Amino acid sequence: MRILGIDPGTRITGYGLVEKLGNRLLHIDNGVIRPRADDDLATRLKEIYDGLGRIIREYAPEAVAVEEIFVARNVRSALKLGHARGTALLAGVAHDLPVFEYTALQVKKAVVGYGRADKTQVQSMVKALLGLPEIAQEDASDALAAAICHAHSAGMNTRMAKALGRKRC
Repeated sequence: MRILGIDPGTRITGYGLVEKLGNRLLHIDNGVIRPRADDDLATRLKEIYDGLGRIIREYAPEAVAVEEIFVARNVRSALKLGHARGTALLAGVAHDLPVFEYTALQVKKAVVGYGRADKTQVQSMVKALLGLPEIAQEDASDALAAAICHAHSAGMNTRMAKALGRKRC
């Protein structure tokens, strides 16, 4: 199963692709979409949407994993982050992909084994789990962590969705 992890943000949106083959995880690609800072919000959201669309078309993931909003410095930041998350969710469903959302606690627990792990621990484990030559850029590493979380949770999510009679959890 090929999974696209997304760490949404209006200034930087991270993405990471992993392939789950049995019990193995393979790194496919990772990077960031960096809209122009001086563009208005709507234009930046379009750049994020278009960038994610290109990634989805190029790599053909079977699922999308997005981290839920955790903290924001202020209400305005939270609203902007919500717009970026909505854009990431839309990019997935617009390409007929199942979209799964995970809390930061779930992502950290799936990657490190401890839900209160700090960013450096998560980045180090992402590097180790995927055999990366170096730690990925912070936003890309967070996106890879979301993809890894889904890879570990996919079977449970599928069974739960079937039990509830729907495709997405």
